[in-house]
Amino acid sequence: MKTLFLGVTLGLAAALSFALEEEDITGTWYVRAMAVDKDFPEDRRPRKVSPVKVTALGGGDLEATFTFMREDPCVQKKILMRKTEEPGKFSAYGGRKLMYLQELPGRDHYVFYCKDQHRGGLLYMGKLVGRNPDTNLEALEEFKKLVQCKGLSEVDIFTPLQMGSCVPEH
Repeated sequence: MKTLFLGVTLGLAAALSFALEEEDITGTWYVRAMAVDKDFPEDRRPRKVSPVKVTALGGGDLEATFTFMREDPCVQKKILMRKTEEPGKFSAYGGRKLMYLQELPGRDHYVFYCKDQHRGGLLYMGKLVGRNPDTNLEALEEFKKLVQCKGLSEVDIFTPLQMGSCVPEH
């Protein structure tokens, strides 16, 4: 069983590495679904989200920029994702957040999965993103399976309202 697990893990890592090198992750991605763990504060769950713009930086690092509505104010986030030694794994905020990018079958959807060390605990979040705003039921089913493997429940999955980018107040 351990050998099978190791084989699957190494195969997944190799496939993910190949996917991230061959497939251009940069560009605009639409959030199709999100999943957060039960400890994620209800008031921090975004109800409306804009597309995520991913930009390639030097050395394999990425920057993700997006806006979302939390209550009424528009909030803009820019996240510098530093490449790690592990394929498909990035760190942000000085290593406080670990992010994993996994391509789903069909080559037009990814899962952005994040582990966030927050106030002494860990919070988990997953985002299903696609190249276009249309819902892909096959990708959604794969997303459900993946987040359940990561310990999240199907009841933790929600679909935020897709909006255009808003302008944050300064």
